[in-house]
Amino acid sequence: MRLDSSTFPVVKIVFDASNQGGPEDAFLIFERLLARKQPFVLLHEKAVDENNHAHSHEERKQASIWMKKHKAALRAYVRGMIQVEPSAAKRLALKPFAVTFGKAWGYPLLVVESKDRAWALARDVLDEQVSDVAHF
Repeated sequence: MRLDSSTFPVVKIVFDASNQGGPEDAFLIFERLLARKQPFVLLHEKAVDENNHAHSHEERKQASIWMKKHKAALRAYVRGMIQVEPSAAKRLALKPFAVTFGKAWGYPLLVVESKDRAWALARDVLDEQVSDVAHF
């Protein structure tokens, strides 16, 4: 997993086999994003590739420990993860996983059909947060 924060508060997330620094580096970058104490969304622009998305037991264990340690910050600052999936069938199949994902990570997994829709949704999600704060 790689994180690209050059378009913050939209942070691009890339899952690929050529992860330069390994999961530890990705978690360090994620921690730096959380330390900013500003709302952001994660955006995964590529369709889900089931063949290239398997994580080892050890990677899942590390992620779980990391999530528990950063649970409050994740819930406070990550407004959601937006996944682009052009296939209507795959979007439908992701619905049950999205529920589990949201419970585990503390923020929703939102699945859309295109990059354009993903960027529009990212703006909406972030604008919604600004509106919520403005109403207090």
